[in-house]
Amino acid sequence: MGTRQEISELSPDADLARADSLAREIFSDVANKWAFLIIEFLGQRTMRFTELRREVGGISHKMLTQNLRMLERNGLVERTVHPTIPPRVEYTLTEAGEGLRGIVGGMCGWTQRYLSHIEASRRGFGDV
Repeated sequence: MGTRQEISELSPDADLARADSLAREIFSDVANKWAFLIIEFLGQRTMRFTELRREVGGISHKMLTQNLRMLERNGLVERTVHPTIPPRVEYTLTEAGEGLRGIVGGMCGWTQRYLSHIEASRRGFGDV
């Protein structure tokens, strides 16, 4: 028998630690304004790169490329290449991406609900 434990032999605490570590890594990746905007627009419909860049507005080619790759790597966006000349590439949210979109939407709803409270608190600190 080797020194590696099988996944099924790991304790529930080890599973929780792995899930917590993965969650922090994913949130670190996607917690930026570009990723949230990309998720929001792709949640409306499948889009080509140029359509998405136009919709997001203000994002550079390089930043859109980096964010799409990161979202694809994390299983949130699916990239489909159609065999045409020139190749047509489309992006769509996966089921996991749709789930994250719901959470982001909830966060946006929370912000709208408590906007006045947050702004008043910031004024108290001299932020606004």
